[in-house]
Amino acid sequence: MYSQEQLDEYMQVIREQVCSRCVERPPGGPPCAPLGKRCGIELNLPRILDAVHHVRADNMEPYMKTFHEEVCTFCANRNTEQCPCPMEYLLILAVQAIEALDDQRRTAQTTEAV
Repeated sequence: MYSQEQLDEYMQVIREQVCSRCVERPPGGPPCAPLGKRCGIELNLPRILDAVHHVRADNMEPYMKTFHEEVCTFCANRNTEQCPCPMEYLLILAVQAIEALDDQRRTAQTTEAV
């Protein structure tokens, strides 16, 4: 379970590093939902975080498999014209952003403990 503060921090990093490269991003987005675009990230952020946190790998195949099993299976966009969503090709950027933020948090905790 993630606090709202954690979700906001992950969302900010993802918007900067992932959403900025989305070809389906509406003008003025993100956020996309208020602009009429059902964004897979906005709909599924906690599931995306869980999927990334369940994997530690040097290649994308395990992340993609877990993403499809833990996120796509439950996505509201599944079986709509918005599936597959841009996360299909942006997942590598999302994984990098999430893991970089996690590393920053671990470093900060280690520094505070010293």
